[in-house]
Amino acid sequence: MATVTSLAFAGIVTPAQAQDAVDEVDEANVITVVARKQTETLQEVPVTVTAIGGDTLEKYQVNEIADVVSRVPALNVQVGGSGSGGQISLRGVGSSNISAAFDSAVAFDFDGVQVSTMRIVQAGFFDVEQIDVLKGPQSLFFGKSASGGVFSIRSANPTRDWEVAGKASYEFEEKGYTLGGHISGPLTDTLGIRVAAQYQDIEDYVKLAPGTPAFNPDGTIRDSRGISSFVSRVTFQWDPLDNFNANLKLNYIKNKSDGAVGHTDINCGANGVADPVYLLQGGLVIPSNADCNDRDGLYHTSDGAAALVSNVPTGSGGDPRYENGVAYGETEIFFGRLKWDLDLSDSLTLSSVSGYLNLDAIDTDCYAYVGQFANGAPGNAGCSDPVNKTEQFTQELRVASDFDGMFNFMVGAFYETRNIDFNTSQQGVNISFVAPDPVTGFTYDWYKKQNTKTEALSFFASASLAFTEALELSGGVRWTDEKKVSRISVPYVHSFLSATPAFIDSGFFSGPITFKDSNFSPEVTIKYQATPDVNLYAAFKTGFKSGGIDNSALPSNSLLGFNDPDPAVRQGVADALKFASETGLGGEVGVKAQFADRTITLNTSAFYYVFDDLQVQTFNAATVQFLTFNASQLTSKGVDVEWGWRTPVEGLNLSGSLAYTDAKYTAPFVTTSGQDLNGRQAARAPKFAGNASFDWTVPMGDAIELGLNGNVQYSGSYFTNEDSRNDLRQDSYFSFDGSVSVGDPDGKWKLSLVGVNLTDEIWVNTSSGRPFLQPGVGDDLVVTQNRGRQVFVEASFKF
Repeated sequence: MATVTSLAFAGIVTPAQAQDAVDEVDEANVITVVARKQTETLQEVPVTVTAIGGDTLEKYQVNEIADVVSRVPALNVQVGGSGSGGQISLRGVGSSNISAAFDSAVAFDFDGVQVSTMRIVQAGFFDVEQIDVLKGPQSLFFGKSASGGVFSIRSANPTRDWEVAGKASYEFEEKGYTLGGHISGPLTDTLGIRVAAQYQDIEDYVKLAPGTPAFNPDGTIRDSRGISSFVSRVTFQWDPLDNFNANLKLNYIKNKSDGAVGHTDINCGANGVADPVYLLQGGLVIPSNADCNDRDGLYHTSDGAAALVSNVPTGSGGDPRYENGVAYGETEIFFGRLKWDLDLSDSLTLSSVSGYLNLDAIDTDCYAYVGQFANGAPGNAGCSDPVNKTEQFTQELRVASDFDGMFNFMVGAFYETRNIDFNTSQQGVNISFVAPDPVTGFTYDWYKKQNTKTEALSFFASASLAFTEALELSGGVRWTDEKKVSRISVPYVHSFLSATPAFIDSGFFSGPITFKDSNFSPEVTIKYQATPDVNLYAAFKTGFKSGGIDNSALPSNSLLGFNDPDPAVRQGVADALKFASETGLGGEVGVKAQFADRTITLNTSAFYYVFDDLQVQTFNAATVQFLTFNASQLTSKGVDVEWGWRTPVEGLNLSGSLAYTDAKYTAPFVTTSGQDLNGRQAARAPKFAGNASFDWTVPMGDAIELGLNGNVQYSGSYFTNEDSRNDLRQDSYFSFDGSVSVGDPDGKWKLSLVGVNLTDEIWVNTSSGRPFLQPGVGDDLVVTQNRGRQVFVEASFKF
């Protein structure tokens, strides 16, 4: 298999130079991507792809998936949430971060393995060779959960020669430091190794507003929420024979945080008042500690009220650590991937990719978000301690041809088995403000456990016909069959609640709830190489994301029917927890062109896709109930443009991109607000977004090199929720990044000053009604936001 190279030139987002064996073009100016399960140059592959190289990621301290947004217009990333832990959307198509039951509409591909859980979004990354963002449905080659696109990360591999590198950085705004490095080289003539590790500790990841009732475990006042992470990877590359090679990657990740709620603020709505926490039908009203300024980068997340958190049910994740009300989070991930290729003949290759993921995460916090009693004590309510344990195994086998004639093919099979335990104690009524459970002494409303097992099998086949050296027709189809079985148990319900007809009793068990579906996803592409520097293509594509069983159901009303003696009623309750599969259909046309001896690159594509049964989850703040359903239809159309210019000025490269996206609901879609969103713009889908960047390397003699880099990002306005026609809109904004560095021309050492979001622009990613509002009076919104300004100094070496 060909070795993947780095960026064409070190701009922020850079189209690559096409590769041709007869051209005298430096191979460093060629990007290769794996968009169709084979290595192709970016200029030749008939797919809309944005590629970002490892050098660019290093220059701008990009070590979180959310940081990539400024380089890829039409991409939106949210990190956090007690359900899936994050979400990725492209061109207005994505999935909720509330429910751990949802697969992402934008597939997350990590070193060739599709990872179903978005908890991996929180993990961060480092020592990356390249990130590829594939836009539009990619189900033929990437399978289910790629209906909106693919976010692909490829980590670095062992080097041919021994190499040692390290870096240390300090960030002034959030008071964080990072230490990392790698050692790489050959152990023998056929076996290479790369060991890489990074530790990061950020003290002021989330800055709390003065006076926020939050405390450290030792009782001192907490003025910020911090995070820390350790990421490590060992890679082995084995090439024992001319016709066989294998690559093994073993990853271990450990994250710690001061709670699940991150950059989440309170927008005071139309009434302009920080609404109180309204509980027990007005029997208890707790003043809010929010200040109605949701753009100052200061947050108001208070600790849980002592009456609610002091006794966590036995066996629940927060028992006993969370009984002081001080939120915390921990995630531990082991991820392994084995890839090998065997040449069966001169023209046939058998490839295997095996992946294993084991994730164990807990994120405690309270979801009234605010609350402070008159004596200054914390009064946050709606607390929970969800534990997410996920184990996943995937196996893919492919046979691909490389015939000299006009015909080539690829056939393959994919299998996935996944087991998710999602267990949590929760408070929806907050009944322990009246009194703890008189039987158990527990202060939570209930303790709920849900196990979901998934089994998926798919077969795919693709073929290509090269009618001439310039004209190629390709296409294929993937068949997918998926089954999910979920079981819900509720070991504990507060005695005051179980005594009422509105709640189930302790000891509830649902029995198996089964979801099944299958799908055919065809794809056809035609490509015409008009000249060695101009590539035209058109593609018809389909996408598929399977449905499933919601894991956000509360034992207050949605599970009551399981106790009914009528089987039809029980089946109806089970069916109400299911959501249908999501499908996409459409296509795109594109031109990839280079001019002026390939110093100028201009790639353009136009797309039109219709997504049916879009999976949506919203939160009804009035009933304190998660609602999962399928939106009838979303149509996404637009144009993507990327350009790059290696200027005549020595070392100066310019690049940029522009995205026009018109994503709106195009069929009746009545939400929990009672409003029909038919014709409304989709959430997190600005009509215009783009970026422009420069990268200038200036020799300062034979021994020192000066580097100047800058990027400006623009986003148009967009809705932040999909609940009503009056949902909060984020205004258009600009964000600026820049870096200055001096170092050795050969990269032996470098000192850098890096600024991210230099103007400290704060924008809203998502919004929803704040829980526990007084009906008809309260209108506060919970808004999730980006990180503010970051300023780094970094020293690095490599030899």
